[in-house]
Amino acid sequence: MLGLIGLLTRRNVMFTLMSLEVMLNAAGLAFIAAGARWGQADGQVMFLFILAMAAAEVAVGLALVLRLHRIYKSVNIDAASTLKG
Repeated sequence: MLGLIGLLTRRNVMFTLMSLEVMLNAAGLAFIAAGARWGQADGQVMFLFILAMAAAEVAVGLALVLRLHRIYKSVNIDAASTLKG
């Protein structure tokens, strides 16, 4: 819930990426808890996939942040609205 609130209310790209990380970690924790509850390793396998996806998201997200800062001198999401059309 905290990740969703941070994603919807913040206009800074860095806070948006951190909110996405919080949501991915919460999903991974839910998979691990469910796997432990039913005594199967499926939850841990899914967590590894989520971890790989989070690493890719960080790499792409930080590249996007660096590019936005270089072009617009700001990391505000509204600065990127000129990318439309």
